[in-house]
Amino acid sequence: MRINMSGLLIAGIILVMPLSCREKSDCLRIWYDSPADASVPDIEDGWQNDPEWLKALPAGNGFIGAMIFGGVNTERIQLNEKSLWSGSPDNNNNPEAYGSLNTIRQLLFDGKYREATELTLETQVCRGAGSGHGNGANVPFGCFQTLGDLWLEFGRKSPYGKYRRELDLEKGIVRISYTQDGILFKREIFVSYPGRALVIRLSADKKGSVSFKGTLNRPERFTVSSQEDNLLMTGMMSDGKGGDGMQYAVRLKAVSGSGEISYQKNVLEVEGSDDVVLLLTASTDYRLDYPEYRGDDPLKTTLEQLKGLSGKSYQSLLADHIKDFSALSGKMSLRLSDIKEDTVPTDRRLRNPDDLRLHELYFQFGRYLLISSSREGALPANLQGIWANKIQTPWNCDYHTNINVQMNYWPADATNLPECHGPLTDLVEAIVRPGEETADIHYRASGWCIHPITNIWGFTAPGEHPSWGLHVGAGGWLCQHLWDHYTYCLDTDYLKRVYPVMLGSAKFYLDWLVRDPLSGKLVSGPASSPENTFVAPDGSAGQISMGPSHDQEVIHELFTNVLSAAKILNFETEVNAQVVRSGTEVVRSGAEAVRSGAEAVKPEAEDSLLVLIDSALKDLAMPKIGSDGRLMEWSEEFAEREPAHRHVSHLYMLHPGNRIDPEKTPELADAARKSLEGRTDAGTGWSLAWKINFWARLHDGNRAYKLLKDLLRPIENYSTNMSGAGGSYQNLFCGHPPFQIDGNFGGTSGMAEMLLQSHIREGDDYLIRILPALPDAWADGKVKGLRARGGFEVDMEWKAGNLESCKIKSLKGGRLKIVYGDRKTDMSTKAGKTYKLKPGI
Repeated sequence: MRINMSGLLIAGIILVMPLSCREKSDCLRIWYDSPADASVPDIEDGWQNDPEWLKALPAGNGFIGAMIFGGVNTERIQLNEKSLWSGSPDNNNNPEAYGSLNTIRQLLFDGKYREATELTLETQVCRGAGSGHGNGANVPFGCFQTLGDLWLEFGRKSPYGKYRRELDLEKGIVRISYTQDGILFKREIFVSYPGRALVIRLSADKKGSVSFKGTLNRPERFTVSSQEDNLLMTGMMSDGKGGDGMQYAVRLKAVSGSGEISYQKNVLEVEGSDDVVLLLTASTDYRLDYPEYRGDDPLKTTLEQLKGLSGKSYQSLLADHIKDFSALSGKMSLRLSDIKEDTVPTDRRLRNPDDLRLHELYFQFGRYLLISSSREGALPANLQGIWANKIQTPWNCDYHTNINVQMNYWPADATNLPECHGPLTDLVEAIVRPGEETADIHYRASGWCIHPITNIWGFTAPGEHPSWGLHVGAGGWLCQHLWDHYTYCLDTDYLKRVYPVMLGSAKFYLDWLVRDPLSGKLVSGPASSPENTFVAPDGSAGQISMGPSHDQEVIHELFTNVLSAAKILNFETEVNAQVVRSGTEVVRSGAEAVRSGAEAVKPEAEDSLLVLIDSALKDLAMPKIGSDGRLMEWSEEFAEREPAHRHVSHLYMLHPGNRIDPEKTPELADAARKSLEGRTDAGTGWSLAWKINFWARLHDGNRAYKLLKDLLRPIENYSTNMSGAGGSYQNLFCGHPPFQIDGNFGGTSGMAEMLLQSHIREGDDYLIRILPALPDAWADGKVKGLRARGGFEVDMEWKAGNLESCKIKSLKGGRLKIVYGDRKTDMSTKAGKTYKLKPGI
């Protein structure tokens, strides 16, 4: 059948091919013709990146991370275990905070910013050392740290040739090959999720040529011992209180059918083998379980893991790994170039930001990093994913909740990796109980809250300085990810799981919001617009205000999503008329309320909660457009101290939110565009990535493309720069600088947004926009496996900038609303069916 609907042609229903039968592009590989130099020692300064480390290739399984240098005479594989942190659980809630809260609010309402700032600095902070100002290795907050290094010394010094080092993005394997002394040597390295181990195979084309010595070490707190059939490295981390904290263990075992293997004097020695397989397991005694966070004995865990691998051949381990990894990586593909064989090393390709093959690599590299750093059962990807080579890592390699951990997961659903989202959900759920204590102690509020940082020990208090540490919108932003994941998968069991978390966050904001005495609207505060500074009317530098746009947008979205979730789950929203009077919310008054109408919203009964949320939603103050045409970042037209600031938090409702749209809300879209122009295209790595997403949402593909090229520019700045030095290192890690992985994930997300968008709702359905921000440079292309909200998977091909074909698989059934250019289709679908669409003529 052929049905013409508003200019799009629906050409029948076809059955989707199974994954194994789907057309695949040639395998994408990041590759180099020289090794990273393992002989160069790391710089001790945790805020200074190491250039050679940023040439190494990353591998991981969500639990173990490895950075592979590929040295010829000396191989260094720098190791990480995702849960390896210093620090320990600590009570950082400040009982003195609440007593000044209402006074600060009134000072802000009265325009006394200098006085409000001084009192905020004194009171609205955590108790204790907090994050150690980002240097928490030796305080209770702790720090994600290197597990150490595996060193392989081959005992050869002669020249080598035909060197190649590559990362197979489809199979998740690092390969190294070279010739030396007339022998072809090969290494194959991967980190197996099914096997929970780092696996290394070393081989040569001449029998008996594989000989080396292997050792394990780390910069501090370790002991190595020779066991009967493995090397064992153990240690205890600092608890930040003068004692020992987390325990860890690493085991290394060699397996070979030839040559000799020995474990003596803390050294693994292999002599005269044809080929050798090394197995490395690692674990800690940590578990994401508040309040003790104590898990199993890592000595037993690592030994059991080794025993579980001992009966398997290398080919079996490899096959299991490829099957597992490719099942995720192969779910989607992107082709922008016509390159059949990649003959240009990636570091040279990086010199040309218009290189279409580079764009393909970068997109899939972001997906590769997420697969490698975020798997079910593991902790989420942190500021550096799972890869860090320091004792003191930048910003403790923690979870920044004012954009960074969220950006890590932007590509999870859109690029067909929903299986990688679980660790973020686990973390948010684990935050609730400590967050309830913080909400109660700091604000006398119900529900739960979190501020701009957290760690693996349940830190939810404000930071040690309110300029950045009093970001109260973090909880709502995290809940956005819970809801958004549901909108892609439409799994009601998942929604039932996360709904109480979302509702708990909404309860907090109901108690937190107060009435602005001038507008009568509900506003958040005292709060910052993340990390930004304004010039107050009294001339002082201010960060704290009432009703910053970011908070208002986040809370509006959370309330909207909670009500939508309740409707889906059929929760009752009607309550007794005595509880909700004349459609307005119950407001608690009395001694604890702020004078001049700034009353704290308090639900009187649990069954009134949804109606209170609905009422508060309608009463929220929302951002205004300023006299200069820009969307206002604060409730008043303050001048920015740093106009090109890296954070653009007041555009949250453009991205990742959904309330600004060029077609639905053109005035707001124009104001957002002017705000972005004012911010300029300068930025840190992750800021550039966010701007790609912004411009894509504004349907300006060429501007998004320009930002993508900025993100891809090669940089050699290895120290901290907080303004305009963002770009990419040789191994394609994103430079803040220093290295910060959120830019990689944000860049992949932005590329997906350029090709497909599905964030705008029409009633209960989502509008799928095809090629909404296609840049001129991507004139021809093909993408398979992009996912859209509402439970759809999209394949499409375009030529000369025009859509040639589009297939959409309906995963759950329901309405399908599609827009391409000025043409629109609306139809019913059946679960499991694929629909072929062609643009009308």
